[in-house]
Amino acid sequence: MASPSNYSTAPVSEFFLICFPNYQSWQHWLSLPLSLLFLLAMGANATLLITIRLEASLHEPMYYLLSLLSLLDIVLCLTVIPKVLAIFWFDLRSISFSACFFQMFVMNSFLTMESCTFMVMAYDRYVAICHPLRYSSIITDQFVARATMFVVARNVLFSLPVPILSSRLRYCAENIIKNCICTNLSVSKLSCDDITFNRLYQFVTGWTLLGSDLILIVLSYSFILKAVLRIKAEGAAAKALSTCGSHFILILFFSTVLLVLVITNLARKRIPPDVPILLNILHHLIPPALNPIVYGVRTKEIKQGILKLLRNL
Repeated sequence: MASPSNYSTAPVSEFFLICFPNYQSWQHWLSLPLSLLFLLAMGANATLLITIRLEASLHEPMYYLLSLLSLLDIVLCLTVIPKVLAIFWFDLRSISFSACFFQMFVMNSFLTMESCTFMVMAYDRYVAICHPLRYSSIITDQFVARATMFVVARNVLFSLPVPILSSRLRYCAENIIKNCICTNLSVSKLSCDDITFNRLYQFVTGWTLLGSDLILIVLSYSFILKAVLRIKAEGAAAKALSTCGSHFILILFFSTVLLVLVITNLARKRIPPDVPILLNILHHLIPPALNPIVYGVRTKEIKQGILKLLRNL
């Protein structure tokens, strides 16, 4: 295949993804752990979804929210990782104009959907610990359905303009993206137009959505901790905290990985450009792989459901 030209007078109809521009020899070595993580993420989330679907005792709002999180993880992985592996294995670097902006839309909207789902799950734990007698009347199947519609509608509505704004820019010169995936900043900076508004919209929207979710999560756990400290019965506080343990671990890990990614991008001039690219890929792999495992190990009901499923198989 002839190498793509960096510059052209015709409008761009496709892009070329150049993973790790300074260390392309790493790609074949890196493909093995990424493939294993991808298979782990797909298998663990699929197992969790099947277990919750088949085990009647898990047909409760808390586990429906966990199913939503697994679905989001699966879609994120399938949107990003197969293309990355195709680049590593078969050198399939080209991506069509529409496919690139569809990938951008899924990444932006589903990332904020995950954050919003964590916020709803934190509220679920708040009601369970602080208002246990009212839990069954507040956290119902109807609540989960409304919460799911809110999660999808809010984040699609605010994330959709990101790929739309980028797709409406004029791409009349360079068409090589120095990244493994179509992030907004990696793509839009190739445009001939001014991208100030594009970058500003993503920055404000992203931090507004993620920031508001994080504030509500912190408030929920502040109230939970306050309520737990008031419990005087022996062992009751530890039991109450254990019901929140898995969820808190996932939120902490999600926030930590995202924070490291943001800091790395801000310090881009001080570190090799390939580091943020690798972290961006891992951010779409490690949380989806760990989320179902953490819940499966720490939640007795899910562990029993998985063992029952395996025995039946």
